[in-house]
Amino acid sequence: MTAFRLWPGSLRSRLFLILFAGLLVAYGLSFSILFLERYMSAKAVMLGTLETDVATSIAILDRLPANERPDWLDRLSRGSYRVVLGPGDPGVPDLSARAKEIAGRIEEAAGHKFAIRVESIPGQGPRLQAHLTLSDGSPLTLDVTPRGVMPIAEWLPYVLAVQMALIILCVWLAVRLATRPLALLASAADALDPNRNGVPMNEEGPSEVAHAARAFNAMRERIAHYLQERVQILAAISHDLQTPITRMKLRAEMADESTEKGKLVRDLGEIERLVQDGIAYARSAHGNVEKVSRIEIASFVESMVYDYQDIGKAVTVTGSAEGPVQTKPHALRRILTNFIDNALKFAGSAEVGLERRGDAIAITVMDRGPGIPEDQLEAAMQPFYRLEQSRNRETGGTGLGLAIAQQLATALGGSIRLYNREGGGLAAEVVIR
Repeated sequence: MTAFRLWPGSLRSRLFLILFAGLLVAYGLSFSILFLERYMSAKAVMLGTLETDVATSIAILDRLPANERPDWLDRLSRGSYRVVLGPGDPGVPDLSARAKEIAGRIEEAAGHKFAIRVESIPGQGPRLQAHLTLSDGSPLTLDVTPRGVMPIAEWLPYVLAVQMALIILCVWLAVRLATRPLALLASAADALDPNRNGVPMNEEGPSEVAHAARAFNAMRERIAHYLQERVQILAAISHDLQTPITRMKLRAEMADESTEKGKLVRDLGEIERLVQDGIAYARSAHGNVEKVSRIEIASFVESMVYDYQDIGKAVTVTGSAEGPVQTKPHALRRILTNFIDNALKFAGSAEVGLERRGDAIAITVMDRGPGIPEDQLEAAMQPFYRLEQSRNRETGGTGLGLAIAQQLATALGGSIRLYNREGGGLAAEVVIR
């Protein structure tokens, strides 16, 4: 079971999370500071008003006769406190900082003439009562209801939601603009094929993106140049070797008959085949100049199979794919010949499967030979790579056959795939479009 990852794997998700989290924290801090400032302002206004009004209320009630005081209670009460004659409601001592601050303000407003005792009244919401005794001994209670922050407007949550949506949109656009060039660069790298003249990357955009695109295009050109140079060297060496090899063969043929003469002729023949394969690989790498033709693919494959059957080879064809195909016939024949020859060499028989896959045609040459180890399937397509069982002189080759087939398939706009069959054997598949 895979553990849940809080940290996303893609760069786009990471940038989005970092930017959004940063903006969210900054926005939350701004809102918290605004809320705190509003609370402190409301508290200062309440305490200032309480201090001013309480001083007046206590002074008036202290000077009025006891029988006239009830008539003044409503006049002296305010929104944050109410004046009550008598001991008030039973409560519990409140030792909080807010209660001490309110008591200090009332004592200061009363000129420190009266002893103030503040109690908290149980019930809904914060409610405090300040008890004191007037000059004539009458108890007086100030029922204080501390005000909180001013109520938030009903439209404010909607504004906050719109702001958060704008933040998300802006962060997404910024991340997309930042990571899109990386995605394009990765796609261009995946599609890089020095053997094809692909479309270069667009070099427009910000300076950093344009610089990366120019560097990538230059790298692709250098790779193509290096490969072309390597193939030209191979072609030149292979071509120049043909003349001395021919002279050596003539001299060997003119020598007296002996065991060493036979071995020498066979070795020169192998060298000549290697040179010819090298030239063929160089030509395929430079691109096939053959023109595209319209052929009937089923008839084309069947004619190849019949040619093998005419010389006694165990080659059969299965499946069908009716209809014409635009391709290069000689290149395709070379590919299939290589596949069939390999199957006959290592398995003694070959089966050619023909199948239409949408707009593509798949031709698969199958055998029941030893196959190829899974870890060597990809390497088998490389030039001059030979499997262990093909190193001897009887079955060995130059290791260029599959590489040439791959080059030709690229020139056709197709692809080649090797895979082991269930039950044993190898399948070599070419797909053309």
